[in-house]
Amino acid sequence: QVQLVESGGGSVQAGGSLRLSCVASGSTLNNYGMGWFRQASGKEREGVACISMNGGTAYPASVKGRFTISKDNAKNTLYLQMDSLKPEDTAMYYCAAKLFGLCGLNTRNFDDWGRGTQVTVSS
Repeated sequence: QVQLVESGGGSVQAGGSLRLSCVASGSTLNNYGMGWFRQASGKEREGVACISMNGGTAYPASVKGRFTISKDNAKNTLYLQMDSLKPEDTAMYYCAAKLFGLCGLNTRNFDDWGRGTQVTVSS
């Protein structure tokens, strides 16, 4: 089991950028598939980015071209670069991991979760 702690959230105006970080402990991320999810108030949790063990990535249409997921195995850290932010990106953002996992945008693809970091985008 890996422990995940997110940071980097905050308040930003529309069109701005934020970079989220997720530091892992308890295990190396080399053998984990990773993902970023978000949950807005009153809505279901949705996947916004995933990365497989060998670096393959996937994004839903709502964020493709604006969000970029990356992983630094040496630092045991997952990142989410978010550009051209919109008010509809406002949500709690969570990172997730699954040992030997593939890249998937469904919550069922992941076993370990962080507690989240809040992102608020104002118009």
